[in-house]
Amino acid sequence: MNEAVSGIVEGMDRQIEQAICDKDTLSSASVGMSDLSDEILLCILRNVPVCDLLTNVANVCQKLHMLCYDKTLLTNVRLSEEYLADDQLVRHTLKLLANHVQSLNLNSCYWLSGSTLEQLARCRGVTHLDVTGCRLTSLCLSRLLSSLSSLRSLAFDVRPCFNSALLSSEAVDSLNRLKELRQTLFTPSYGVVPCCAQLRKLMLQFDISDVTREGVGVCCQLMVGQSSVPHYEQLEEFTARLAPGEVNQTLLLLYLAVFSVHIPKHLRVFLVSIPGPNPAHWPAAPSLAQSLGRRGDLMALQLPRTWLDPMSLKRALEGNSPKHLSFSRCPALWPQVFQSLLNGGVRDATQLISLNLSGINHVPYSESRSVEDQLVAETMCQVATACSNVKHLNLMHTHYHHECSPGLDGETHLCASLGRFKHLRSLTLPACALSDGVNMNHISARNLAPSLLFQGLKKAPRVGLQNYKPDSEPSLAGDSTSGLSSLIDGCQSLETFELIGPGFASALPRLEPCTRASVEPRGMCAWARGVGDAHLAALESLPRLRRLTLAGLPGVLRGTGLVQLSRQCRDLRVLSLANLGSLKTMNYTAALLETLTQCTQLQELRLEQPYLNANASFFEALSSCSCLQRLCLISRSGTFDPSATETFMERCCQVVMCHMFMGGTLVACRTLQKSLLDRFSIERSALSVVIYPLQHEDLPSVIRGIPLTLLDRITLFQSHVAQPPHLSPM
Repeated sequence: MNEAVSGIVEGMDRQIEQAICDKDTLSSASVGMSDLSDEILLCILRNVPVCDLLTNVANVCQKLHMLCYDKTLLTNVRLSEEYLADDQLVRHTLKLLANHVQSLNLNSCYWLSGSTLEQLARCRGVTHLDVTGCRLTSLCLSRLLSSLSSLRSLAFDVRPCFNSALLSSEAVDSLNRLKELRQTLFTPSYGVVPCCAQLRKLMLQFDISDVTREGVGVCCQLMVGQSSVPHYEQLEEFTARLAPGEVNQTLLLLYLAVFSVHIPKHLRVFLVSIPGPNPAHWPAAPSLAQSLGRRGDLMALQLPRTWLDPMSLKRALEGNSPKHLSFSRCPALWPQVFQSLLNGGVRDATQLISLNLSGINHVPYSESRSVEDQLVAETMCQVATACSNVKHLNLMHTHYHHECSPGLDGETHLCASLGRFKHLRSLTLPACALSDGVNMNHISARNLAPSLLFQGLKKAPRVGLQNYKPDSEPSLAGDSTSGLSSLIDGCQSLETFELIGPGFASALPRLEPCTRASVEPRGMCAWARGVGDAHLAALESLPRLRRLTLAGLPGVLRGTGLVQLSRQCRDLRVLSLANLGSLKTMNYTAALLETLTQCTQLQELRLEQPYLNANASFFEALSSCSCLQRLCLISRSGTFDPSATETFMERCCQVVMCHMFMGGTLVACRTLQKSLLDRFSIERSALSVVIYPLQHEDLPSVIRGIPLTLLDRITLFQSHVAQPPHLSPM
């Protein structure tokens, strides 16, 4: 039995003995795992990785062997995050699973070889197979499809080497029986869609670059004359998620060409996500919206902002009870959205689970932003009452400016309204939404400070953090966090929280053209500038917080709120920090290091700051995160210590992704990258190491070589809150 599984067993034994052995009455009693009921043991075994379950735990005793092969554990198997499972272990596990598994998920198992993937043919009872991100050739896919005659759901990548002509007749027969298909497209192609006549769900992800690595332009002209065009006769759900690029939009329109002639009569989910301010126009969108609204069974809707007008949206929602709605960057639809949700346009708003209003009131920023361009607390209160079961809400790229009048009863705070969403699990907010109002006293104090210093009445501030005291540092924001407190009191089930300031855009270039097109000037919103350490500290009262993103917050001075937060939220698994405080220096280094020492359960860390110093002290603190698996550092003028990086990788043996886009020379970056790969890749089959100068001209092509799933989850600061399931990162 390996150390991880042995630790689980021994730890459970100790806890059980401590819990039931009273020293006064049961001093000699002892209870181990073998004394627990089968039901309790099955609950425990569900948390053991399947490779360990079958190769180690099952060999402990006869009782555990029987339980490890219980159908509740082996019917649906996920190998996608078993990063320490090499080819040999996965092949052995597949052999043991062959007669039991029905749903097999190898999503993002990019490290597995083709010979290992061919062993999937053993699992002849599989009905659902996900090999997205795996290195699957056309011939290998053909052999798998020929063997898996019961297959009803398939997810895979369509790469430049894909050739549908290599599929055997048996493979085509299997495709003809598919009900669900998800394709990630890296080249212009219909993939296997023309072979799937019985499809009910089609999920597409377009990630095709406009130019190849050799600089040659990519086009879709060869697809236009193809005779095998998809028809979608039985289609019920269509989703498409696009990366930036003209080719991706052109290809999407080819997939949608049939909808202009015939809209499937059972279609009830239509989700299309196109980044950028100017998505390609699709003339058939209004008729599609009208068709979706006719039957009264619409489940989910998202369309680019140029595809819908208010009247078409009204027709689509009228009489329906959708579960997922997304109106990201659709300011023209703002009034109609709330009218449909609040005034009876939607039949049953309580069915709504996720609502994406990101940028719905976004207009070009000006200092004289009108009240009409902001979220209204009372309206959101009504939405919370009508849509009482919403679990995922995204309000990124919106604005809310709370006016606090001393001595008078002020208006209801937006956070108080949001606190009425009692079932929220994930929430994304603009920074200004937390502010209780612009702190005029602080502004006056700042204006007064230079004259006091000039007169010698005030000492110059000390440089550095020699007397660092986490609980005593002042914040740029006012002391009032009453608005945020009301949100926290009402949303105690929050697991994911994202707070993103106006003007933030990641320095990585992959989404740069589309994100920077609508970015506001950093620091222009006085309310956002007022959100600082006191607000971060208040988040400590979220007991279930697992994923936290903080980006573009100039009001964070010393990061003391991070320290206080990390002391209480000990189960934090994902932490993303970007551009906190000043961009000319990094003032919260000491607080960051102390925060990292507290995050013992952290699995993912994304850190972006222009002047990050990844030195020995940084990696020493980061080594406290013993569960860390994925690390991404982004710093235009940052530095790193190669020796400290290697020591960290040696100590944190679960790290399988180390991406560092920093300053420094190309030679220094490549030297460290090669050293880490040479030293650790043998024992960590899934290891992905990319170390590259952030400002190097070849960085875009380097990024395209990173597995897509790692890019989506780690290196891009973009919100996925309230994205319908099929549009979230795969």
